[in-house]
Amino acid sequence: MSKTVLITGANGNLGAATVKKLLEEGYRVIGVDQSGTHLGFAADHDNFELKSVDAGDEAAVSAFVEEVIELEGHVDGALLLVGGFAMGDIHATGGAELRKMYNLNFETAYFFARPLFQHMLDNGYGRIVFMGARPAILPEQGKGALAYSLTKNLLFELAQLLNASAKGKNVVASVVAPSTIDTQVNRESMPGADYASWVKPADIAGVLEFICSDKGDALREPIYKIYNNA
Repeated sequence: MSKTVLITGANGNLGAATVKKLLEEGYRVIGVDQSGTHLGFAADHDNFELKSVDAGDEAAVSAFVEEVIELEGHVDGALLLVGGFAMGDIHATGGAELRKMYNLNFETAYFFARPLFQHMLDNGYGRIVFMGARPAILPEQGKGALAYSLTKNLLFELAQLLNASAKGKNVVASVVAPSTIDTQVNRESMPGADYASWVKPADIAGVLEFICSDKGDALREPIYKIYNNA
């Protein structure tokens, strides 16, 4: 039986690369995003569906997850890739800026993880992956993007709490923490940078597939630092 994996932010650069990788490896993929402009390769694939859900609306997410579970029977993996970035040190970061990053980076992940975690516990199997970031680990890098780094850091704490709750069960929460991802937007914002040292979306997608696969079954409480040479 093929595994079913839900991917939020499926239409982003990393999301699209991950959808492609999982479909190539035979997974059933439920993509979540507002549109599918980068997903033309998957539009007619028998193992792919794209759904539009407001990831920041807890009630909408809960209803959606319930519907997916009812239709699919099981969700084996959840790759929670939605998020946002903003610069700003503590002087520039007021409550509005903090709340925006909190919603984009933490609540969007928490709202999906909450019902899916219980479903996975009930099934005795599951993998939840949060999208961290290197500035959330290294204060020297994070100080200039305070709200972003703080809210990404919460995902590391959430993963630890979920893993403590799932101890002894085959349900694992992981965090992937990349350095700069090689996307067109990042290249345009940092002209002249050493792009070869950045992390390719396809490389991160390979790690995400490994986490969901049987090859990663023995791992517990993992944090994946995907830095390349950046």
